[in-house]
Amino acid sequence: MPLTALGLMLACLLAGLAGFVDAIGFLHLGGLFVSFMSGNTTRLGVSLAGGSTGEAARIGLAIGLFLAGATGGSLVAGEGGPVRRAVVLLAVSLLLAGAAFLAPVAAAWSGALMVAAMGAENAVFQRRGGAGLALTYVTGALVKAGQGIAAALTGGDRAGWLPSLLLWAALLVGAVLGAWAHGEHGLAALWAPAIAAACLAPLVALATAKGHAG
Repeated sequence: MPLTALGLMLACLLAGLAGFVDAIGFLHLGGLFVSFMSGNTTRLGVSLAGGSTGEAARIGLAIGLFLAGATGGSLVAGEGGPVRRAVVLLAVSLLLAGAAFLAPVAAAWSGALMVAAMGAENAVFQRRGGAGLALTYVTGALVKAGQGIAAALTGGDRAGWLPSLLLWAALLVGAVLGAWAHGEHGLAALWAPAIAAACLAPLVALATAKGHAG
């Protein structure tokens, strides 16, 4: 089901949340992404080729945690009903809150919880059969935007590219805010997306129940 205006707004808010967390994770983990596993996979390959086994293990662990989060989120989301989508977001909220809470005493665990949270978040807009809208990375969104622009230039839908570009822009804005917040508050800034995820959970459930959210 295509996203309605409300569904797109919620998706953009969640993409912004992901950008916020990814920027914090990137700065905290010294250039390791917590949501962009394509970048981490390239880094893993470079580390393996260069014989940096310690760095490769660290990156591989991040990829594994993201996969575990995505698997767990997908299991919780099931067929993508309203309550289940809300529960996924509440789980994301708890993981981020845990990351913020542990930051003063166990910063490494904070990074692990951030990665798992970002993996799980992608299940919020999961559709029947497991496919869904990616919320924590925007390579696919940029590809879709490019395809939409090409279609518009050749007589197709003139605005079909806009939703995908908005998702990209939302993640960018979130990343800017996350980087700023990390500079001001460190990992304590994770309380903001933790609270935001909890607040968005009932809205996503309501939009899903009314058929507005994918």
